Amino acid sequence: MSRAIIIILDGVGVGELPDASNYNDQGSNSLGNLAEKIGGLSLPNLEALGLGNIINIKGVKRRDNPKGSFGKMAEKSAGKDSTSGHWEIAGVILNQCFPLYPKGFPKELIQTFETAIGRKTLGNIPASGTEIIKQLGQEHMRTGYPIVYTSADSVFQIAAHEEVIPLDELYEIGKIARKILAGKHCIGRVIARPFIGKPGSFSRTEHRKDFSLEPPEPTLLDIAKTNGYPVIVIGKVDELFAHRGLTKSFHSVNNQECIDYTRQALKIYANGLIFTNLIQFDMDWGHRNDYLAYNQGLREFDDSLPAILSQLKDDDFLAITSDHGNDPTTPSTDHSREYVPVLIYSQSLSSGIDLGIRETFADLGQTISEYLALPQLNHGKSFLNKLRKHG
Repeated sequence: MSRAIIIILDGVGVGELPDASNYNDQGSNSLGNLAEKIGGLSLPNLEALGLGNIINIKGVKRRDNPKGSFGKMAEKSAGKDSTSGHWEIAGVILNQCFPLYPKGFPKELIQTFETAIGRKTLGNIPASGTEIIKQLGQEHMRTGYPIVYTSADSVFQIAAHEEVIPLDELYEIGKIARKILAGKHCIGRVIARPFIGKPGSFSRTEHRKDFSLEPPEPTLLDIAKTNGYPVIVIGKVDELFAHRGLTKSFHSVNNQECIDYTRQALKIYANGLIFTNLIQFDMDWGHRNDYLAYNQGLREFDDSLPAILSQLKDDDFLAITSDHGNDPTTPSTDHSREYVPVLIYSQSLSSGIDLGIRETFADLGQTISEYLALPQLNHGKSFLNKLRKHG
């Protein structure tokens, strides 16, 4: 039995998709623009795998004989959400975007929610999470009303001070919201956003919890689990798949911790699927346009690659990719509709193969499904034969 490893650099895109203008994302290029902004990236290990062969990235050279194969993938699903991006990698394509609420949620929806939780709410506007707790945190502490807000993504976010609404209660409120948000209001994610501190010095904690919709059809994770493989998910992957199709979860929102969990999983599980998400590129740096920290995060991941590669067996299949863009150099602080990079490394397959532009992220899931000798996914075209032909 073989082993496949997917590592998602969340929010790391490689250039606008042809329909980027529909999302106001013209000119977005997370890696390319960042490289220009800081005078060049230094990512020698990703370069060795073929990152510089995908697009022109200042400081990252094109290699004549890279150790990996390379390409970029277009998102076929509507939208640019983490949920739809991960689902598509796992073989599920959505024809319709999750609903967005640029003016806040409908009054009747908020009233239903307030009745269900037995509390009034504050906010109900699109906002930055750090800014809205500055604005409404003191009023929240006075009244006990949770703060409800959204963003350019399909999210229903609920912020509460941990001393005002304890975590267990906040999570129950999140579950109630998830049950309510169905049908025409099938929002991609409900997010519980706890914070601590005093007025003027509030800060969000790592106790965030996401409540996602379940995928509408079987995913790569479901199929692998059904066929007896261990499915190990790391980072936020458990929440993005509504805790479905996994056999073990290591939940974290810290990149280095997720890298450590990945290495731990490589030691423990000799076969199966290991699916890791590195969220800080998106959550902490892309959404805040902190391009310096974004660059530092890339360097830290690059530094970790030799140790990861050293743990791989000859028949392991490693894919490094992303779920959408989040260009930290543009005025927008939201996700960007971009191609995502795909780098493949396996000692049992050819290297240096140009995989071109894949029509859907699902091509990766279909390739891994074939590699693991699993049934076909509903979507995607495997490129495994392309890698084998050139052996």
